[in-house]
Amino acid sequence: MMNTTHAAMGVALSAPLVVLAPELAPIAALSAFVGGVFPDLDLFSGQHRRTLHFPVYYSTAGLVVGGAALFRPSPETVGAACFLLSAAVHCVADAVGGGLELRPWEATDDRGVYVHPAGRWVRPRRWVRYDGAPEDLVLAGLFSLPGLVLFSGTVRTLTLVGLAVSVVYTALRKRLPGIETKYLR
Repeated sequence: MMNTTHAAMGVALSAPLVVLAPELAPIAALSAFVGGVFPDLDLFSGQHRRTLHFPVYYSTAGLVVGGAALFRPSPETVGAACFLLSAAVHCVADAVGGGLELRPWEATDDRGVYVHPAGRWVRPRRWVRYDGAPEDLVLAGLFSLPGLVLFSGTVRTLTLVGLAVSVVYTALRKRLPGIETKYLR
């Protein structure tokens, strides 16, 4: 999935706080947005979906910190919980997407996301065929709705920018490997 879809998923994850704890909702949404983006920073490591993708560890830490946030809600605990849970959702969602190949629509790679405690890769399910696929854009749009409707200010602006980037990326996605091989190698 596109990084922007993961970010929008994070904001949607934090949306119930608009009703439950409106004073904490903006920090929760911003933390979840960043948590949704964070695992993909490993694109720069040469070990994508392995270096910063920790589906088990983020989930476990997110549940522990989330429990703490339920008993001691503060900007710090809620922000940390939303960051970790959003990062966990990102990593799990990568397993339902495509593989790591340059042209993921060709479905030649069997690496979805690395599970460190098991010491193995989970194969991609390809429910979302590849990052930037039309169904990925639909998901980005649906997950962006809470950020656009329930939030204002920075959260709404980031959501809108993310959605615009999603549209452009989807339009260009199948051309990017050719551009990369022609100009960047």
